[in-house]
Amino acid sequence: MPSSRGSRPLPHQEVVRRATQQYASLHPKLRVAAEEAVDLVVGILDDAGLNYLTVTGRAKSVESFADKAGRLRDGTPVYPDPMSDIGDVIGLRVITYVRSDVAAVAQLLATEAVVLDDRDMGSETASEGRWGYASRHLQIQLSAEDRKAHPKIGDRHVQVQIRTVLQHAWAEFEHDIRYKGTVPDEYRSDFDRRFSLAAGLLELADLEFSAIRERLQRPVHAPSSGDPEVDPRIDPRELAAFLAGQYADASWSRPEHYAWMSGLVLELGITSLTELADAIRSIDVADVDRRMGYRNPPGAVRRLDDVLLFAFGERYIDLHDNSHRVDRLKTRLAKMKSAG
Repeated sequence: MPSSRGSRPLPHQEVVRRATQQYASLHPKLRVAAEEAVDLVVGILDDAGLNYLTVTGRAKSVESFADKAGRLRDGTPVYPDPMSDIGDVIGLRVITYVRSDVAAVAQLLATEAVVLDDRDMGSETASEGRWGYASRHLQIQLSAEDRKAHPKIGDRHVQVQIRTVLQHAWAEFEHDIRYKGTVPDEYRSDFDRRFSLAAGLLELADLEFSAIRERLQRPVHAPSSGDPEVDPRIDPRELAAFLAGQYADASWSRPEHYAWMSGLVLELGITSLTELADAIRSIDVADVDRRMGYRNPPGAVRRLDDVLLFAFGERYIDLHDNSHRVDRLKTRLAKMKSAG
């Protein structure tokens, strides 16, 4: 006769073994999905004109997955169903320069994807009255439309960690010392104190960097352009200073984006900040903003990009340095015209 008792749950070790085998079989596809996720996030950030240092990503290694799947807390599995419960099998990391950029990136991703979880680890640490690990962790899933466009990612969850370069340096060094090395017991309390002190100093440095950024975004007098016979383009640093005054509420863009925009402006025949100011003076910036209906504050280069698109239309789209994004620009121009 069959047993009247229900089937017994598998021992934890067997659950981990089976999950690890399943994960190992999926790992090649997950690596490809992680690469596509990086490209997707880079495209989102660049299209919005936000400033960032790097975007990296990875699929969790099989060894790391097995280690995490086997974790216990007070004798109870932390991840009873590892394949469903471990949320960072695809992990991305966005490194920014200042803390305001962390918030801007998080806000942008929240409008472009479905946010399943949002944890500000720095705020959680501060609420405990101490300094330490600081990072913004978003658990996201692509929108239904993007899942069709990116089937390699599909409905998989992606964890995105967003932190400043100083927060990243602290986290990497602290992780390397605590988890990859051996800290003798007699040093542990001293190391805790020193890591806390370093975290406090880096938080102060982050605040100073933010203050420098805010000061630079105040209106400034446009400096004179360089010798046009040497290089007819507007110097990217001078363009950055000009845009900081022109769009004081906009976040800074990546350094290479200012250089790229300088080339676009030259293609329009504009070789000085005075000429650029004249070219856009008649454009109602508030009207352009209204027509675009930005869901997130765009970067300074994106603001100028849209103003020039509105001012020059198809001529701007046809510029050589815009050849890689003709369809996107046509979509944006149509949106501007339809919102008139």
